[in-house]
Amino acid sequence: MKRLAALLLPLALLACAPAPKSVPSSESAGAPQVADTATFQTVSVQDLKQAVDAGAYVLDVRTPQEFAQGHIAGAVNLPLGEVAARAGEVPGERPVYVICRSGSRSAQASGILAARGKDVINVGGGMNGWTAAGYGTVR
Repeated sequence: MKRLAALLLPLALLACAPAPKSVPSSESAGAPQVADTATFQTVSVQDLKQAVDAGAYVLDVRTPQEFAQGHIAGAVNLPLGEVAARAGEVPGERPVYVICRSGSRSAQASGILAARGKDVINVGGGMNGWTAAGYGTVR
């Protein structure tokens, strides 16, 4: 009898424990769905320089003010806050290199665009890395 009680007591305690709290997912919280980083690659600014020299499409997701202070020649400015709404303006037939100041906003934008079927490549290091490498900018 004591053995039975010793076995049943832990089971009873587990049965009375509170259920784990449900953490709302980003979908239920109304946040935009962003693709997993596995859906796009990240390259260095050196890789971007080679691509730019070959005519790559560069999407700069910094603010217009940051863009005006200096950007890669030929880059198109589309601030991160507008990427989801204006994703249709981003080419779908060729790779798009996405850059920002440091690589954080461009990774977010890359996730958004990749989730919409775009072929995107995030640029790690961003414009900070670009200028540190000695590559030119235009205003």
